[in-house]
Formats: sequence, structure tokens, C-alpha cells
Amino acid sequence: MPRVLVVDDETGVRESLRMLLKDDCEVVTADSADAGLRALEEMPADLVILDLVMPGKSGLDFLAELQEQLEPPPVIVLTATKTVSTAVEAMKRGASDYVTKPFEVEALRIKVRHTLEYRALRREVVRLSDELEERSQFGDLIGHGAAMRDVFRTLERVAQSEATVLVRGESGTGKELAARAIHDFGPRSGARFVPVNCAAIPETLMESELFGHERGAFTDAHERRIGKFEQANGGTLFLDEIGELAPAPQAKLLRALQERVVERVGGGQPIAVDARIIAATNRDLEEEVRAGRFREDLYYRIHVVPVELPALRERREDVRPLAETFLARHAEDNTNTPTRFSRAAMGALERHDWPGNVRELENAIERAVTLADGECVDLADLPDPIVRAGRTDELRNGLQRGEVGLEETVARFEQDLLRDALDRYDWNQTRAAAGLGITRRQLKLKIDKHKLGD
Repeated sequence: MPRVLVVDDETGVRESLRMLLKDDCEVVTADSADAGLRALEEMPADLVILDLVMPGKSGLDFLAELQEQLEPPPVIVLTATKTVSTAVEAMKRGASDYVTKPFEVEALRIKVRHTLEYRALRREVVRLSDELEERSQFGDLIGHGAAMRDVFRTLERVAQSEATVLVRGESGTGKELAARAIHDFGPRSGARFVPVNCAAIPETLMESELFGHERGAFTDAHERRIGKFEQANGGTLFLDEIGELAPAPQAKLLRALQERVVERVGGGQPIAVDARIIAATNRDLEEEVRAGRFREDLYYRIHVVPVELPALRERREDVRPLAETFLARHAEDNTNTPTRFSRAAMGALERHDWPGNVRELENAIERAVTLADGECVDLADLPDPIVRAGRTDELRNGLQRGEVGLEETVARFEQDLLRDALDRYDWNQTRAAAGLGITRRQLKLKIDKHKLGD
């Protein structure tokens, strides 16, 4: 119920307005301008009905002080017929409307309703504007921090164009989700989105995959095949992990992008295609160009509008909302129905470095939902590397409480670091040692010391 403050020195007017509005509003009254300002300090109002002529501080003085507030409420002023010019002055000082005394009951009620509705509408506009500015999701991409909001703004602008886009980011950051969002919010959303994983297709089959083939073009080509370019005609072709393409397919892809035509393997007829191109990579393509592994002309062809997706470790503020989203999603598909994380589990999730990014986080939550017993996901339900990250605080707290000695704390901490490194490099001791900045012999001695290989 909206709150209305009536400021008038006449008891009869205050009581009349209270009775008139009490069914629709919470009505608070004040008998002077100073009393009205004190009432607003104690609790804001949605509307002020103000008498302009009062002993001491006038209604105009009240208005002047009210306008100094960050978000002053709207004001309807009450004035006698002979002082309408004063009401006009009040409007210039910020009043929303005025009513002459003696006022007509229904006219005042309508003015109050319209003023409150307008205030509510303005608040909703502000809320929606703030929500757009603080957008926390674009398509299926989720992010609450400044880095992801910048990404969302870029994606929103890019989606409205036909420009070729190169989405860059580590594995698991959501490059395909970004590409799908560009398609879904763009002018081609009604047509097909066709993804191609360039890393998963052997070089010998890449040309047929992209451009199709005619029947009999090669052994086992028993029927005509329509390639991905033709499938995406009128829509979007997403070339995922384009940095993995071998040199020969790169050359053929460049020609298709330049000329917007393809030829099926075994066919000699050029086929015009109109597909928007979105590419993605987790490689440093500039370095690949310098090393001669990626064509420079193809690089500039796809590097029209770059979009960088930050790693999850660079936006830790998003770990909690992402984890809660994945928890709700996977709990629906599982017989277990955990609804929250324990403090220890969430702390471990927020401290983990997430080398596999958002994909690793979702996999960890899916595992936890499966293993959780009851409504709470606990530390023990998470994968071992994350559990060890969470155990760091336990070790520190145990040391501070005197429950564990320094030597044991250091040993257990070193043990966790070694396990993390070995797990990260699939127990390749040479790579794990390099990652830790020690020699392989030193690592082997520490493995034996902590009996990690047992």
C-alpha cells in the first residue's frame, strides 16, 4: 500500500484527507513543514499532499528542502483559489500538481491515483534500465561481474550485424554458447545454426564435411551429401576450434569465405551460399600465424569482430551464481534434490582455479548432485582437486587453533599441491615438475616421501 504524507496546519483538512484516502493508502499527517520533513526522514513517502500557506516555514520552503533529497517524492499542493499564482510557483519548484481549496473529493482522489501510478511507472522504468545495464545473462551465458557485462554488451551489438565474429577464450569458457547467442539474437535467428567442430574431424574428411560430396566422388560415397556450408545457407555457420584446421582445408575454407561459393567433392558446379560465419578458438592465432601454422589471409578474414571470453578464474564473482544455476538445473534431472551448498563446499568452489573453466564447474556440480545425500551439497561431494582447495582453509584454521602443528600443516599442504599438479598433468611427472618449478628428481623424491603413488 502506498504511503501518503499530508502536511497541513488545519486539523480538519488533515483528518478529511486521512478519511478520504485511508482505504487506498497508508496516510501519515504532519501539522507543519518541519514536522513533515522529520516524518520523511523517519520513513519515505510515495506522495506528499502539501498546504502552501502555513505558519512558520511555508510550503514553498518545504519544497525547496525536499528537492535537495536524492529521490524526492511527488507533491500535490493545496492552495486557495486566490493564490493560484503561488501554486504555479510551487510547480516550478518541483511540485507535480495542485488542488484548490475547497477541493472536490473525487477530483483529488483521481489526482492522487494518477500521481502514484506515474511514480510507480517511473520506478519500473528505472528498474528495467538498471536491469539492462546490470544484465547477468545473455542467451545461456551467465555472468554478474564487470568483465561479463562488457562481453554481453559486445555480443548484443554484434548480434544485430552480419559481421564475421571470432570468439576467443580458453576451453570451457562458453564459446559455443556465445556463438549461439549471437545467432539467436540476430537477424538470422529464424534460420539454422550449424556447428562444426574442426578439432574432431580428420583432415581427410574435412572438405566433404564442409562442402559436401557427390555420389561416387570417392570410396563409400554411396549418395550425395550436403555440406555444412549449404546446411547453414541463410543462417549461421559456427566453426569451432578453427585453429586446429590443417593447411589444406584452410586454403579451401578461405576461398569459400571470399567468394561465398562452394563446390561439393566430385562436383564441378559452384553453389552460392549465404551463411554468417562465427569462428572460435582457444589458440593464440597470432602466434600460429607467426609460426606458419595458420594462414595470415584466413586470420584476417575471420578476425573482423573479436570477442574475448574471460577465464572463470578471472571472474570469481560468477562462481557462486553459476554453481547455483547448475545445481538447480541438474537437481531437476536427478533423483537427489539438493537445494544448497554448505559453506565449506561453496568456499572450495570459489577458491578453485578452474583450469577447465565453466565446463569443469558444471561437471563438478553434476557430480555433486549425484553424490549428495540430502538437501545440501557438502565438501566431500566435490571432486578431489576442489576438496583439496577447500582443505587449505581447514589446515590454516586448525593451525591457528592449535589443533595441528606447523610441520604437519606444511606437509599436508605440500601433499595437496603435489596431488593437484599431478592430477592436472595426468600424472606426467616431467610436466608436473615443470608446472611446480622443480626438477623431475625433486618431484619423484616428494612423491616417495608422501607415498602418493601407493
